[in-house]
Amino acid sequence: MALLFLLFSVAAVLPISSSKRHPLDSLSPSEFTRVQTIVKTSYPSNNLSFHYVGMDEPVKAVVYSWLSNSKTKFPRRAIVIARHNHQTHEIIVDLSKRSIVSDKVYTGHGFPLLTLEEQHAGAALVLAYEPFKASVKKRGLNISDVVCSASTVGWYGEKESKRVLKFPCFYTDQGTINMFLRPIEGITIVVDIEEMKVTEYNDREVAPIPKPEPTEYRLSKLKPPFGPRLNSVATSSTRPGFKINGNTVKWANWVFNVGFDARVGTIISTASIYDINMHKYRRVLYRGFISELFIPYQDPTEGWYHITYFDNGEFGFGLTAVPLERFNDCPANAVFMDGYFASQDGTPVKTPNAVCIFERHAGDVMWRHTEAEMPGHVREVRPEVSLVVRMVATVGNYDYIIDWEFKPSGSIKMGVGLSGVLEVKPVEYTYVDQIKEGQHGTLVADNSIGTNHDHFLNYYLDLDIDGFANSFEKTKLVTRRNTKVNTPRKSYWTAEKETAKTEFEARLKLDTKPMEFALVNPSKKTKIGHPVGYRLLPGSIIGPMLMDDDYPQIRAGFTNYNVWVTPYNKSEKYSGGNYVDQSHGDDTLLQWTDGNREIENTDIVLWYTMGIHHAPCQEDFPVMPTVSVGFELRPTNFFEYNPVLKVIPPKHVQRPNYTGKN
Repeated sequence: MALLFLLFSVAAVLPISSSKRHPLDSLSPSEFTRVQTIVKTSYPSNNLSFHYVGMDEPVKAVVYSWLSNSKTKFPRRAIVIARHNHQTHEIIVDLSKRSIVSDKVYTGHGFPLLTLEEQHAGAALVLAYEPFKASVKKRGLNISDVVCSASTVGWYGEKESKRVLKFPCFYTDQGTINMFLRPIEGITIVVDIEEMKVTEYNDREVAPIPKPEPTEYRLSKLKPPFGPRLNSVATSSTRPGFKINGNTVKWANWVFNVGFDARVGTIISTASIYDINMHKYRRVLYRGFISELFIPYQDPTEGWYHITYFDNGEFGFGLTAVPLERFNDCPANAVFMDGYFASQDGTPVKTPNAVCIFERHAGDVMWRHTEAEMPGHVREVRPEVSLVVRMVATVGNYDYIIDWEFKPSGSIKMGVGLSGVLEVKPVEYTYVDQIKEGQHGTLVADNSIGTNHDHFLNYYLDLDIDGFANSFEKTKLVTRRNTKVNTPRKSYWTAEKETAKTEFEARLKLDTKPMEFALVNPSKKTKIGHPVGYRLLPGSIIGPMLMDDDYPQIRAGFTNYNVWVTPYNKSEKYSGGNYVDQSHGDDTLLQWTDGNREIENTDIVLWYTMGIHHAPCQEDFPVMPTVSVGFELRPTNFFEYNPVLKVIPPKHVQRPNYTGKN
């Protein structure tokens, strides 16, 4: 049996019911339809568009009460962000009462999530626009081989804004499908997506279009020589070693809820771990998701300066989630879940196999030790097995592989794989020595500059370590000179702990200085007196390189620090603000924490920003090998001893010895 079984029965104590929905379950297709009916009854005109529909969270106390007693009643509500008569409406719908609870008009800066339909309609409008068709003909191109894609315009100090998009276009002749590597450079097209008309058009230059031949990546179209043939994976079990009840997953010593959201994609809720000594599940993560992404391209020239994407708030990770393939995106032992979101008219849309869940047998070691000096060479080893929840969002040219990995040791690892294709700028150069001035990128192929850019990912992590009231603890590792002990040692390091009392004290820019961070519960302690906690183990450290007064950076204030801690506030979920498209940066995590609120021994949220600076190279062409970044939440004095000490390893299938020789 491939599942890592523990020395206890989880089924007898699992606080879920087979007949009740979880209070934090995502909306079902029937609930989307009910929301659509209720809202359209109040707004019967045709100029109503749904930009976001999602579950409106009940208060925490009700959710935890339900986890203890599934007979607890909870409200089932939906939040709707809609556009009507050029206004943004924030609507709360009570699904049980089939009525609108509140309806407010948003009057601040920025616009809601873009819909897929208006992006497609804008692209179609461009292809039918006569001046554009003339520009295509002037370049000797065939309009039937042109594809256009939506690009947000950002904000650059304008006092008033309209809902507009720019539409860069690409050439796909000779059967090529790698459109982003063949841009039609030199044309600016701006479309008002509410009026559905072109408001600005400028054909300023003609640039070469990269050739189609080297851009191909489909296996069926590639020509020899080929790379090595890879072996198929050896699966240890044909059945999954976990159970899914509705959207609640039970595996080994973990239980948690998996949600799907149009804006943020995968959401992990009410993750708790079973403690074999306490004989109960203990709270760890109440709610976690990727709050926002920021992808500023580093070319300030006309046609490129505006490319500073906020993928979640503008395009939506859930809206751009793609169906996953067994054996390729996910292993053979994966179980799949569908995702749903509301279309522009409110109709539920299904993304099949949007999420996969699988046990990972990677050949890693959970723990081991050899007593080499003992008789018989005592050796104990436990193989690592973990559970992975995966989603992939393809936002334009980039593919993001999002993993939540749960380990029996109590760790939760967050991983992001970045793949897809580059955004390139066509140039006349075919050799690096021809380049006489900065091109804001790397020549990766003939006539193709891979443009420099960044990827910032900000995570929302509402940790409730053994309860609501937590504190953020910083531990500095400080070098000391030995002045008290009469030995030859001259120095040592020691740990100095400090509890952050306010938000300012928890805003941290990570660097090479040794420091540890943890969320602890000061009212819950181990038998020997340590407050129970979870530690943040940072991954790749990244910081903004744009100037503070640059407009994209003003909008992306959440990247100013790697670590933030805020008091829990249900309305503070999106670190880039609720309305990111053309936002002014006046409603971000930076502004919230400027209040310097108290965060000690209260319900707090941890925010963590990671990412990469990407200076492209030739190996990124024509499709990028996956680059992975991540971080870990790890127990620190949470258990009385190693929680996987008594894990029973899986039974192994004996296979013939293989020497690797032909």
